[in-house]
Parts: sequence; structure tokens; C-alpha cells
Amino acid sequence: MDPITFAGNPLDRASAERPGEDWLAVRRTKGQFLPLWQFKPLLLEDRARFLPWRAEWEGRPVIFLGLDGEQPLFAVDLGADETPPELNGEFKDMRAAAHVLPGRDAAIAGQAKALLDWHARHGFCPACGHATEMRDGGYRRVCPACAAEHFPRTDPVVIMLPTFGDSCLVGRNARFLNGLFSTFAGFVEPGETMEEAVAREVREETGLIVKTVRYHRSQPWPFPSSLMLGCYAEVSSQDFTLDGTEIVEARWVTKAQVRQWLQDEVMDGMRVTAPIAIAHHLLKDWAEK
Repeated sequence: MDPITFAGNPLDRASAERPGEDWLAVRRTKGQFLPLWQFKPLLLEDRARFLPWRAEWEGRPVIFLGLDGEQPLFAVDLGADETPPELNGEFKDMRAAAHVLPGRDAAIAGQAKALLDWHARHGFCPACGHATEMRDGGYRRVCPACAAEHFPRTDPVVIMLPTFGDSCLVGRNARFLNGLFSTFAGFVEPGETMEEAVAREVREETGLIVKTVRYHRSQPWPFPSSLMLGCYAEVSSQDFTLDGTEIVEARWVTKAQVRQWLQDEVMDGMRVTAPIAIAHHLLKDWAEK
């Protein structure tokens, strides 16, 4: 299978050592830092741009990403001012950056964005409302008032390709522009298994009944902090009924059509999803078998 964007992070996250403030302080003196502005990583051409610490960053949120061999890597949030800081490179939207970064850099930048975004949203304790403090290099927040601990969250999302024999169903979400068609997806709700979420989402969006669910592979998705659980959903018939709100159009396509579609990128006015998304890989891996 082809490598998948945002997966394959090579860093040693040193989870046993990072709770030690002294250990982290020593690593910071030797660290390289990835700046993010408006949660956009700094790039120099087609690489993530790591820099030595700068005095003007003092007081900015900093997270520990991990060890690249012996080299400690961190990320620093430079805020959301209208004007980006003047640094050698370009702050690039994470989706756009994912199209040009090599796999390791995309995975590291995605990790940085997801963590910094979570900290920006969770500065106050949901139990008592007091301001919380960062711990463990960014992998925990603690409330000094009520001692509650809070950890960065990852939201599970099922993303599935309904199949019936030699055909699969693709759909166009109401939010999709320029004729984009993709697979189907939805958040796993409390009390659901992955398989139950797949069946529910397929039924809600297409009216189709799922017979079996087969897990394929997963993808970290830092928009802002999801884990995409890629599945194939074998359904009992081809007679779909769209909800008309979220999904506004759907079509059955064969494996041969999918292979041609992936090659040409557009087929009968349908634009295929980009290779950075797991939906692309679900289509490709299914069509090649």
C-alpha cells in the first residue's frame, strides 16, 4: 500500500521522560523549533523549517514533538496576528503544505498543528473554569485550582466505502466544491463501536443496510484532531436513498471505472478526492484487488 499523509511519524515521543521538567529543559537548550502562525507551519521550499530558539518567542506556547535521533524537536505557536512574523520561509496552510511536504515532515507538522490547536482551545478547566497549565511538554494540562487533569483529545471518525459486488458507491457532500466526489464519513458517537458507527452513518446518509464491515487502515487528520478509521462496508443492495441534506448526489462505479478515474482525476464531471486523504487510498486499494 502507498504511504498515507500524516502517518508514519518517525519521532520518539519519549513519553516516559517528558514528564520531567528538568529533562525537558535540557532538551530545549539543544532543541530545534517549528514555528506555526495561525496554525500554519513554516516551510522553506518543500521542507518543514525548524529554527533555533529566539528570545522574542519567550512566553509563547511550546510543545515537545519528540526526538529525531538525538535531536530534540519542538513546535512554537506564534499566535494569530494579521501579519505573519518575518522569518526565512513561508507559513503555509496545513492542507496545502501536505501536498508538498515529504511524508515525515507532513506527519511532524500535523502533530504540531493538532497539539497546538488543542491547547489554544483548552486553556480553562471544564470542571471549575480556572485557567489550566501545560505539563509534560504539551501532553497534559493541569488545573491548579481543582487538580483536574486534561489530555489532548483525538476524535475517532469512520470513513467508509460502501461496496456491492464489483461496484462501490461514492457521494458528493453539500459542502464539496467543483464536482468533488468521495467516500462517506462521520464521527463515532459515545457508546458505539467502529462497526456500529459505519453501519449507522451509511444508513443515515444513503439508506443502505450494511452487512459486513472490514477495517482497512487509519490516518491522523489534524483538522483539528481526528483519527480517520478507514473501512469497507459491504451493503445488501444498490438501492440508495440520499438524505438530501448532507449528501446531495451519489453514484455507483465499478473497479475499472475507479482505476480510470484515479488516473484521469475527473470522470463524467466527477472530481476524485486528493491523494492526501484516506478516501483516495480506500478507492485505490479496493480497485487494485
